[in-house]
Amino acid sequence: VQLQASGGGLVQAGGSLRLSCAPIGRAVSSYNIAWFRQAPGKEREFVAAVNWRGAGTYYVDSVKGRFTVSRDKYKKIVYLQMDNLKAEDTAVYYCAAKYAALAGVAAVSDMDYWGEGTLVTVSS
Repeated sequence: VQLQASGGGLVQAGGSLRLSCAPIGRAVSSYNIAWFRQAPGKEREFVAAVNWRGAGTYYVDSVKGRFTVSRDKYKKIVYLQMDNLKAEDTAVYYCAAKYAALAGVAAVSDMDYWGEGTLVTVSS
């Protein structure tokens, strides 16, 4: 499974961005998809996830109410809508896939496949 994250960029604090995670080649409709981020000098951390059905979503506390994770009706592309962005959201964002059940916050080691990251920079 190969994944490609896109949609990053430079935005002012309070602005919005939408990230996309698309499969390359093989479909990921049966996989649970999570977003992680890694800020300079920090460890990669879980941000949000959606299960393979698209019905279950999970968020780290710091983004609840601001970020929304979803997948399109064909369960091919997963989106991360980021609103009211803050300077502390600045990071490289990665999407990752896990075949086994996902029932909440995921660890980096839980994921089976990773995509290349996309940089999000929020200016204050």
